[in-house]
Amino acid sequence: MFRQRPHAAAALAALLLGVTGLAGCADREDSAPQEAADSSFPVTVQAEGAPAVTIEQRPERIVSLSPSATETLYAVGAGEQVVAVDDQSTHPEEAPRTDLSGLNVDPEAILTHNPDLVVVYADADNKLTETLGKAGTRTLVLPDATSLDDAYAQFELVGKATGHAAEGTELAARTKEDLEKIVADTPKPEQPLTYFHELDPTYYTVTSATFIGGVYEKFGLVNIADGDDPTASSGYPQLSAETIVEANPDLVFLADAQCCGQTPETVAERPGWDTLSAVRKDRVIVLDADVASRWSPRVVDFARTVSAAIAPASN
Repeated sequence: MFRQRPHAAAALAALLLGVTGLAGCADREDSAPQEAADSSFPVTVQAEGAPAVTIEQRPERIVSLSPSATETLYAVGAGEQVVAVDDQSTHPEEAPRTDLSGLNVDPEAILTHNPDLVVVYADADNKLTETLGKAGTRTLVLPDATSLDDAYAQFELVGKATGHAAEGTELAARTKEDLEKIVADTPKPEQPLTYFHELDPTYYTVTSATFIGGVYEKFGLVNIADGDDPTASSGYPQLSAETIVEANPDLVFLADAQCCGQTPETVAERPGWDTLSAVRKDRVIVLDADVASRWSPRVVDFARTVSAAIAPASN
């Protein structure tokens, strides 16, 4: 379902009033920014692990099928160019969410929105790119970021692809600076703290080789799932309850509260888990699963949550 962009009518009215009152001046003042914006196109952009795409002119009708990309599009100032987003793009609230799926991509459904640019996180064998290309639509693939540097690079890339290059560069720099300050201001424990990040109640988790694990690593936390090879299982292994209890993590982070109803109380009721240091010391932290799973500018909010959990555990 479409949501109207709330400021479109007001912006149009203001523009018409400006033209009526100051036609000559408005023409001169508006023409320079437009020419400057147009001069940055065509532009060729390419994310790590994805094909390059050349965008001939500033896209005015963008469809995003990646929640992380949706958040980044709005953060760089391209929100007014977005006409539709997928059903999992929950932030920002004003994003025009539809029933489009980023998992089961339907080219015909996408094209009903008449996009000139479609952003996805995967395109197997370039099938979507080829199909949409026949209709004159460009496809930008932004794969899952595996590190903070990957995320920062994508912020800049989204800015360039949408005509907001300066904003993308500034967003990357600001996000990195904010995150580094949070880390620097977080108390350092005498001994490294261990943690378990729970993706679901069957004990799927992340290692330090993932984007999520990289955030924890910034704080010096030790991941109990790393084992001998953090890259095993593509960084998303499934642990056993026995392994977790034996590891006795200092902190447990729950990314399955919204999906699966997990809370500090339900964790404490699991057989043997009441002996965990994290449970005994009230260090089971409920995360916003969206914030903790997306390589978007809201990684700063995730970092703040981690910092707040570490501070009392450092005393």
